[in-house]
Amino acid sequence: MRNLLRLGRAAFVLARAGFFGFIEIDHLPLRAQGPIRLARTIERRGLTPGERGRLMLDALRHLGPSYIKLGQFLATRPDIVGTELADALSALKDDLPPFPTAEARATVEDSIERPIEAMFSDFSEPIAAASIAQVHKAVLKGPEGEQTVAVKVLRPDIRRLFERDLENYFAAARFLERNVPHARRLRPIAVVEILKRSVSLEMDLRLEAAAYSEMVENVASEPDFRLPGVNWELTGRDVLVTEWVEGTRLSDREAIAATGHDPKHIAATVVQSFLRHALRDGFFHADMHEGNLFVDEAGRLVAVDLGIMGRIGPKERRFLAEILYGFIRRDYRRIAEVHIEAGYVPKAHTAEDFAQALRAIGEPIHGQRASDISMARLLGLLFEVTELFDMRTRPELVLLQKTMVVVEGVSRRLDPEFDMWTTADPVVSEWIARNLGPAGRLEEVASTARDVGRFLQHLPDTLTRVDGAVDRLAALSSGGVRLDDETIEQLANANAKELYWSRWAIRIGAAALLVIALLAFF
Repeated sequence: MRNLLRLGRAAFVLARAGFFGFIEIDHLPLRAQGPIRLARTIERRGLTPGERGRLMLDALRHLGPSYIKLGQFLATRPDIVGTELADALSALKDDLPPFPTAEARATVEDSIERPIEAMFSDFSEPIAAASIAQVHKAVLKGPEGEQTVAVKVLRPDIRRLFERDLENYFAAARFLERNVPHARRLRPIAVVEILKRSVSLEMDLRLEAAAYSEMVENVASEPDFRLPGVNWELTGRDVLVTEWVEGTRLSDREAIAATGHDPKHIAATVVQSFLRHALRDGFFHADMHEGNLFVDEAGRLVAVDLGIMGRIGPKERRFLAEILYGFIRRDYRRIAEVHIEAGYVPKAHTAEDFAQALRAIGEPIHGQRASDISMARLLGLLFEVTELFDMRTRPELVLLQKTMVVVEGVSRRLDPEFDMWTTADPVVSEWIARNLGPAGRLEEVASTARDVGRFLQHLPDTLTRVDGAVDRLAALSSGGVRLDDETIEQLANANAKELYWSRWAIRIGAAALLVIALLAFF
């Protein structure tokens, strides 16, 4: 009953803000149209789409932290909520009033099991507060002198509040799957499960510390990008302590210029760093707005708040690089082939038909000024077109595209004439040359050889298991167990096939190693 009351309250708040006005009801079953039409009767009259979006964001903030996270999550899933609503939700800022400093100090003391005064000579009031945690500036005591640090503290009772609201989301998802057949293909229960896992990871600050550690290793050789170091001794599930970043926020273009740094250079660094991390490492900061980015005294870009990270595998990296490279080179046939080879578009569709649809996206942008062309918008159109060709939405690619929207916006605010394509070209071209050129192919062959080597290493065990099975079968027969002639023939054929392919595996493995040796020599 409580769940129903909470859901009813949330539905009323969202209905008043015009949330249901974003839903296209004509394509829904009749039984679902009625409740939505009823909900729309209580929304404020005469709302423009922009006003409806602003009111909806205010409503989500009013409903609390878990609804902010839900809104941010749905902003990455236009396949579920539609493009218009996803675009509106993408403007949702994760900021809330801070909780009392006394509660933050108590959480820190519980985590480090020492009084605040024993570790810090100063501990400030909150300097930033979001739905999951807030940040304090502190001065850490140490044998080598004092060090200024940032202390991120989880909100009190936040896990219980999220668990309570997640119960409501699951109740709503179950209702949709039972009563709205049209919604079943979107798998609402699975969507809530993904949200639950995502938020659970974000509420363990040790995992954010691990993200810092991994990314610090990845960017160690980059001269123009860095992250603060983590103090592992003081970091726990509810507290994260990192180096304090002294720098200018990217939102203050005039201050960046006043410190002698070129905003245009910084704009290029933002995009190139993001693409480099996504393509090279498959691990990228997925929340790169101005509040999380600084320029330090040396002119380096510094990123903080790694609570939301994106990860893509080798296949997705190749997919991203080739479609960007294809649009830069206007090679629509190759973009189509990449989609089909990756298995994103069923082979029932021809590369020629898909290339024609891609040309309809790409050609209008050529001839325009580069500063007027949005790569993020282009990828958004690409995902829309792929729906016509039965491409299932890939959440990791949508998160990538949403992050690109953010970084491109940051760069354009720093440099109104920002040329996304020229800036991206060297990073994408370098990745293509490194991974799809001769060196990349040789590395791919070497990887295949390692796989063959591992197979050959385990081959004796496989043959031993086959011999053991034959011995056990013989023992069973000698003990009085009889098999009919057909069963014996099937077992003999299966055994012969396994031995036949095992012998061929040895020959193929030896040949592969010989080819690798020859390639390495020449």
